[in-house]
Amino acid sequence: MQLEGSCHCGNVKWHFPTFPESVTACNCSLCRRYGALWIYGHIEDGVRATGKTNIYRRKIHAYHFCVNCGCLAYNVAHAPNEEGRTRIVVNLRMVENPADVAHLPIDHFDGLDTFEDMPRDGRTVRDLWY
Repeated sequence: MQLEGSCHCGNVKWHFPTFPESVTACNCSLCRRYGALWIYGHIEDGVRATGKTNIYRRKIHAYHFCVNCGCLAYNVAHAPNEEGRTRIVVNLRMVENPADVAHLPIDHFDGLDTFEDMPRDGRTVRDLWY
């Protein structure tokens, strides 16, 4: 199963070719403000994003926002990794129907202090959206 998402006005869209096993919530200075839930992939694996965006570049990523409604849709690494693959991270909150992803567990990432994965606490997307 694939996933698709779009900003509120529909101008920016993303396509994720496989269904994720989990989502990531990061507490870094950006992600905690945006409230994004991320799923990770690579452009070379068929993850696509389309539509005109404004870009905020920070450290190793470029964050893409719809120029019309302002939604944060995705971020892309500034450069390919050592295998030549370009990471793209899409905001799961852009899916049309939250029920489709409500069961997914949330992985927590400490992007604020340690830059390490934190243990799961049993919460799912449903716990944040309902």
